[in-house]
Amino acid sequence: MVLPTRTVEKVWGRDELPAPFVSPEGKRIGEIWFEPPADLPELLVKYLFTSEKLSVQCHPDADQAEAAGLGRTGKEECWLVVAAEPGATLGIGFERELTAEEMRAAARDGSIEDLMVWHDVQPGDFFYIPANTVHAIGPGCSIIEVQQTSDITYRLYDYGRDRELHLERGVAVAEGSPYPAELRKSLPASGHANLVSGPAFTLDYVDGVADDALLYAYSEKLLVVPLSGEVLVTGEVVKPGECAYAPSLASVTFAPHGKALVTAPCVS
Repeated sequence: MVLPTRTVEKVWGRDELPAPFVSPEGKRIGEIWFEPPADLPELLVKYLFTSEKLSVQCHPDADQAEAAGLGRTGKEECWLVVAAEPGATLGIGFERELTAEEMRAAARDGSIEDLMVWHDVQPGDFFYIPANTVHAIGPGCSIIEVQQTSDITYRLYDYGRDRELHLERGVAVAEGSPYPAELRKSLPASGHANLVSGPAFTLDYVDGVADDALLYAYSEKLLVVPLSGEVLVTGEVVKPGECAYAPSLASVTFAPHGKALVTAPCVS
C-alpha cells in the first residue's frame, strides 16, 4: 500500500526540489511526510529539503518523555543524505565533552553552534541519531528521515529567530558528548547493509533480492522506501519518492536495479 503524502511548507524550505519531486509554484517546501498507516503507527518517514540551518535541538528517550508526563513518546531518528549542495553539512554532537552548565551557557550566547561538529556530507551518507543527541541540519541538504512518530523537540538554539526555545528541558536530556563515529555509515556500492539495530526500530538497505536473513528479520509489517529502480509491494509498483506499507518483506519484489530502505519497529 503506497502511503499518502503531506507536503509541508517551511521558511527554511526550498522552491526547487530534487527529482522526482516538484515544488508548487511560489511555495518553499521543507518536508514531505508519508502518513503512517494504521497498522504501523510507530514510525514516520519523511523527506527534508533545507535552504537554511535548522535549529540546534535534541529529543528525549521514552523513559524521559514518560517522566515528563508526555507518554512513552521518545524520539530516535536517522538520516540518509540523497542530495547535497557543495558545502552541505550536518551538525551532530560536540567537539569535546560539555557539562550541562557549559551547554546551557553556550546555547544562551550562541557559541553552541561553534562547539558542535559539522560533518561534510554527500549522497549516500547515513547518520543514526539516538535520543538525547544534539543535532542540527545545515542548508543544501536533501534527506530521507526515518523516526519514531513523536513531535517532542527541544530547541536549544535557533540563530536568533523568533521561535520558542526549550533550554532547560533540552539541557536536562541532552548528551554533551562527541558523536560516536560508528553511527555514521555510507551505503555500499552493492549488496545489503544493516544501518540501524534498535532500540526503537531497525533499518536496512536492500540491494536487489532479499536474502533469508533479511526475510526473517522483516517477517512482519514494515515500511519500504525505494531509492532506485522499481519495487513491487503486494504487486503494487512503488517508485523513488514514495513509501509503502508491506505486511512482510516476503511480499516485496525488487525489479532489476531496485534498491530500497526497509524499516520496522522493534518488538519490546
